[in-house]
Amino acid sequence: MKNPIENKLHTVFVHVSDLKKSVQWYSTLLGQTVDLEEVNPPVYNVPTNTYTGLVLDAGPNGGKEDVGLSPHPICNLHAPDIDEAFQFASEKGFEIDSEITRFNDIEFFTVKDPDGNVIMLCTG
Repeated sequence: MKNPIENKLHTVFVHVSDLKKSVQWYSTLLGQTVDLEEVNPPVYNVPTNTYTGLVLDAGPNGGKEDVGLSPHPICNLHAPDIDEAFQFASEKGFEIDSEITRFNDIEFFTVKDPDGNVIMLCTG
């Protein structure tokens, strides 16, 4: 039997407690404009430029979800110029979780979303 599961990451779900607040935060981080009146709980599909999607999920019935947190990044977003990304995040008032870490072939730092989820911004 051929494997019916494709070797392809489809969607990253980020569980959030306040959907509209999180939609605004992620939209600002990704340089997108959003009309919050168009955001309808319980989920919001963040437009992405790749096959892999990003879904903000506030739980069933659009209520407030009790979000369990990991101290580790739940995903990373590509930032080709890490210094420019760090300056942007700082100027926009994002909570910087870690300073820039630099290796020979990769540079990254982390921010926290409104629920405390750790998001990595990374060159690699």
